[in-house]
Amino acid sequence: MKITSVDIIKTFKTPSQAAETAVGGVPWHPVIVRINTDEGISGYGEIGVAYGNAQNAGFGMGIDFAKCIIGLDPMKSEDIWNRLHRLTFWGMGNGGVIMAGISGIDIALWDIKGKVLNAPVYQLLGGKTNDKLRAYASQLQFDWGKVSKSLAKPEEYAEAMKKAMADGFDAVKVDPVGFDPQGRWMGWSTRGILQREQLQLAVDRVAAMREVGPDVDIIIELHALTDCTTSIQLGRELEKLNCFYYEEPTQPLNSNLFREISQKVNIPVATGERVYTRWGYRPFYEDHSISIIQPDLCNTGGLSEGKKICDMAHVYDIGVQVHCCGSPISSAAALQLEAVIPNFVIHELHASALIDDNIELCKYNYVAKDGYFEVPDRPGIGQELTEEALKNSEIVTVK
Repeated sequence: MKITSVDIIKTFKTPSQAAETAVGGVPWHPVIVRINTDEGISGYGEIGVAYGNAQNAGFGMGIDFAKCIIGLDPMKSEDIWNRLHRLTFWGMGNGGVIMAGISGIDIALWDIKGKVLNAPVYQLLGGKTNDKLRAYASQLQFDWGKVSKSLAKPEEYAEAMKKAMADGFDAVKVDPVGFDPQGRWMGWSTRGILQREQLQLAVDRVAAMREVGPDVDIIIELHALTDCTTSIQLGRELEKLNCFYYEEPTQPLNSNLFREISQKVNIPVATGERVYTRWGYRPFYEDHSISIIQPDLCNTGGLSEGKKICDMAHVYDIGVQVHCCGSPISSAAALQLEAVIPNFVIHELHASALIDDNIELCKYNYVAKDGYFEVPDRPGIGQELTEEALKNSEIVTVK
């Protein structure tokens, strides 16, 4: 079997289409890889830069790396991974866009492998250790439901919590500092030292959620908007509200700062969506600075690298919550890996996953039942784009 062509697919051709799928006003362009073979089997993966300001770079990265794999055997995913990492010069630098390109290709190769062998990827990775996967409702500062909006008042956060609980979730995630009192994202500085008003509003938002959900696990998301000092300020105040864990409290590449926060705040600390490959995670393991890793399979190196990262974390008693903030392709890949790893903690259901435009990109809509996901049993990762999505996408084919 040989790779004959690779399609790099930017979903949603026009800005207006992207705006329809925005969460919190963020443009949304999932970038998908489809690898085609001479036996008529194709595999899907995702380049994990759907949001933020890297879609065009990710799209171009996919095109550049696709040229390196034409004619190769798609069953040799490990060899292809190492070729892209070692022989493309920039691969070994582990940057986000570079690794996102490798990730999209790697996931698509695993999808092909599963289809060839007529097995879901989780079987190829070792089989299930988890029969069903607990999930949480993510990013409640944007509300919870088909329409997102900015939340400012504590009572609005409480209402969002009620909606997530009504959907069966007993765990949620919220950023309590991202919106200022007028509902403007990053409308105030959260670095240096938090003013009393900022600190009190953030605590009041979480306290309002805790009041309506006394038995719900609340994950605190900070998006690295805080620094070491301000996250310690806030974390000490939030300790009394029994938070589940504390995500990205500072810039994601300095493990020493995470260790300091872990030592001064009595909430488990998490990071990882902007950390790439085993080499990027190594210092966090060695200095015991975090309790939960959050690798994004679509930018940390794909399923091949994601499995290695999670196995390495297991050695250090570190739990795993795979970061999911892309199309249903991303979510399907995450479910396959999470079914296998014994140090799985919880699955992220991002607010973007509720939006119809995002759901309708793909053939299958996997939903949580009573806060838990079943793992797809379809061959490969168990997800593909629809013909309609392909029709409405910008596609470059490398042959």
